[in-house]
Amino acid sequence: MELRNIVLCLACFLLLASGLTYGIRFLKRRNLLLALEWFVVAFSAINFLIFFLTGSEHSYLISYFCDAFSRAFGIPIITVLGLMAVTHAYKPSVRKELMMFAGALVGTLALISTSVLATLLPYFYVMMWGVFSVYMVYFAVRLASAGESLHAMGVMFGMLASLTIACIYDFYKIPGDDTNVLLNFYVLALTTWAYLLVHLYYAYCALERSKDSMALLQAR
Repeated sequence: MELRNIVLCLACFLLLASGLTYGIRFLKRRNLLLALEWFVVAFSAINFLIFFLTGSEHSYLISYFCDAFSRAFGIPIITVLGLMAVTHAYKPSVRKELMMFAGALVGTLALISTSVLATLLPYFYVMMWGVFSVYMVYFAVRLASAGESLHAMGVMFGMLASLTIACIYDFYKIPGDDTNVLLNFYVLALTTWAYLLVHLYYAYCALERSKDSMALLQAR
């Protein structure tokens, strides 16, 4: 196997491990929305890896659906609602969380099944990621205000990197993309998303600790 292919496989595995590991950790923190979205990303990564290694059309279709779900609803809506647990004390019931997730699944199916929307989808994805980016700026400000400057900078870096990926996804081909080992779209996208999944977990925990500390001080 060529070095380029090995690096791509490693990037897939990195995203898979990040989604699975931190999805389980969010589940332990009883944040079902973030856990499910992280699991979707991990499931997409493993299917993309299978497609890359075997050429399985079924794995490609599954990965394509999961990717569309995350770009349209999973990250811009589900993730934002999940993060609002530490920014707005938003904690819906499990029933409501499952209904939100089911609604996002149905919405994704409608998006990719309607041929009329095919030409508009890339613009819709970028618009939705722009909405997510605005919330990420707010999330970073909240972290900085809580004294978590390093996490705030990490969130801003992840926001800028992921927004760049979202903008070039369907609109720009990286020069030498077919031959570059590291500087190719899929390696950059997979590692960026892996970083985002990992850092958002630690940023979430940092803001949660800050809120708990503040509540304890006020109680005294």
